[in-house]
Parts: sequence; C-alpha cells; structure tokens
Amino acid sequence: MKKSMTVFTATVCGTLLMTATPTQAAPKDPVRALKAQLVAGHGVRFADTTTTVDDDGKELLMRRQGAFQFSKKGMAAADITAKMSGPLGAVSGMNIPERAIAIGKVTYLSGGMWKKKMPAGKSWYKSDDFYGGAAGYFGQPINPVEPATLARLINKAKKVKNAYTGKITFKELDKVSPWFHASIPLRSHNDTEVSYTLTVGAAGLVTKVTSSYAATGVFDSGTWEGKTFAVETRFTGWGGKVSIKAPDAKKVTTKLEE
Repeated sequence: MKKSMTVFTATVCGTLLMTATPTQAAPKDPVRALKAQLVAGHGVRFADTTTTVDDDGKELLMRRQGAFQFSKKGMAAADITAKMSGPLGAVSGMNIPERAIAIGKVTYLSGGMWKKKMPAGKSWYKSDDFYGGAAGYFGQPINPVEPATLARLINKAKKVKNAYTGKITFKELDKVSPWFHASIPLRSHNDTEVSYTLTVGAAGLVTKVTSSYAATGVFDSGTWEGKTFAVETRFTGWGGKVSIKAPDAKKVTTKLEE
C-alpha cells in the first residue's frame, strides 16, 4: 500500500509539473521576421505623432501616416502624408497637408510648403531630395523596415520582455540607415543621441517605435534650445498588399516658382 501511494504521488506531481510548465516557443528573431516580410508588392502601414517636450510640458507638433512598399532588400517606395500644428505649421505652410511619394531615389512632393510654389497647372514637384518630405525633419528618424538598421538597433539595445531599448547617435544612424540619411540630410550635431524603444509583437515584427532626441541636434538655434522631439510610430498590416505609383506625369514639375 505504501509503495502504491508513493507511485501515485510521484505520478500526480509529475503530471502537475508538466502542466504548470508547458514548453515555451523560442522568441522570434525580429530581423529574420522582417526579412520574411520583404516581398515585392507587399508592405506595412504606419502612423506617427511628433511632440516637442520642454519644461512647459508637451505640445503636438505633427501627425503623419502612410505606407512602405517592399522589395527583397527592404523599402522600395513610400507614400506619406503629414500635417504640422501650431505656429510653426502656419509659418512653414505645413498646416496644409503635405504628401510625399518616394520611389527609388526620386520623391514627388505636393501640398504643404510646396503648394504656393507650383507653376500653373502643376501639383507635384519632382526632387532627388526630401525622401520623407519636408516633414521628414520632424518625423521618425528610426525605420525598422531596413534590415541592417533593425539589426544595429537590436544589437545596441537591452531587451526587456517584448521591447528593445537603447541609444544611437545621428552619426551611427547615418552610416546604416538610408531612411535617416535621406529624411534629415542636413543636421547640426552628428553626436546627438537618439533614445529609442522597439516594441515587438508575437510574430517578431515591430509594432511600435518610440524615439526622442534634442531638437538642437537638427536645428541649432535659440528657438529649439531646451526642447526635445519625441516621436511615436505604430506599424500595422505587415505583409499586406501595397502599390505605390508615381503621380500623373502631366501634373509634375521639376522647377518651383519663387
């Protein structure tokens, strides 16, 4: 009887132990998960919010939304609409929504600060600059759609649960990220640090990016002294079909009026 009870107890305890500690799936590598999404004609959608932060608190600066279209190597095209708030938006003309369509190394710009500079009958300005539009100077400097950039960010970060948190300088970003280089081509201080957090979903794909950095890293003037740009971007629809095309050539100009 005593032997039977011992066997019974061991069996029950073993069963409870197996039930309490199920086999956990290995965490997915975000870089590998990203590369699996890089299929031509597919992409991801995003929306971000930029605020300025100083001793007086937070103030909404800009909202932006759009989509990235993929190639096998990463981002092949982008379609971004942005609108700035407050006095800066009014002064710059960016209180009118700006739209930027980037395909390869060419960008088509409409609305915003470009609207009043268009020749008659034209509504798009073709440029080799401003990949993220003029709004790129105030937008998300970190793009997790670029495999090399994502790998660098993860390598520099500390992982806590489903988030990677770290810091990276403008200079480091410029070397690894075509998005950063094209979005903010002119900067005041390359040693400016960007603090960032990448939040990763169950599939290993980035669902949110938050970043912050000193505004004087880009605009070294008294207006921006003591202010921080804080950007939050959310990514949705990974792997969905995305088709980004150039605007009607008849409405495109390569020259702006003064």
